Amino acid sequence: MDYVKDIFMIMLTAILLENFIFSKFLGCCPFLGVSDKPSTAIGMGMAVTFVITLASAATWAVYYLILVPLELEYFKTIAFILVIAALVQFIEMFLRRYIPALYSALGIYLPLITTNCAVLGAALLNIQRGYDFIQSVVFGFSAALGFTLAIVIFAGVRARLQFADPPRAFKGFPIILITAGLIAMAFSGFSGVSFG
Repeated sequence: MDYVKDIFMIMLTAILLENFIFSKFLGCCPFLGVSDKPSTAIGMGMAVTFVITLASAATWAVYYLILVPLELEYFKTIAFILVIAALVQFIEMFLRRYIPALYSALGIYLPLITTNCAVLGAALLNIQRGYDFIQSVVFGFSAALGFTLAIVIFAGVRARLQFADPPRAFKGFPIILITAGLIAMAFSGFSGVSFG
């Protein structure tokens, strides 16, 4: 029963308290670049969710089944980047073949998932926190859900901003950054919540 409670705590913490975008500021490049339309934001969120979840499982296995027995733990960052790059190549080929509209909409941001620090951050945090395999996968999936939640919320706000008339100095990218900051401040309200 305690293990299930721990899993639930990991999920809530990853989605709300330690949201990769609004609390840890990881993955801001696709967050700002692909959040202009909710449909594109959902597609990017799904792609990142797929990659982070599989990367969490694969990097845990690589670390504990290959690097630790061979005493090569110091290669973890390089090994993790290679695993993530392979997963991104897989999803890019899949989208190009089966969902070409989403592939075109994501554009350059799709291959940039390889260098998205949220993906690498999830893999490294799993190792740093000593999660077992199930906890690693749950954390990766939950962190990706938090990323998706953040990008979809922000895409909705940006859609509304198109009808706003801010002062000339704030038009364009400045109002987008101010809005992102305000949403991050709202999410910081979760930091005082105790789930345990």
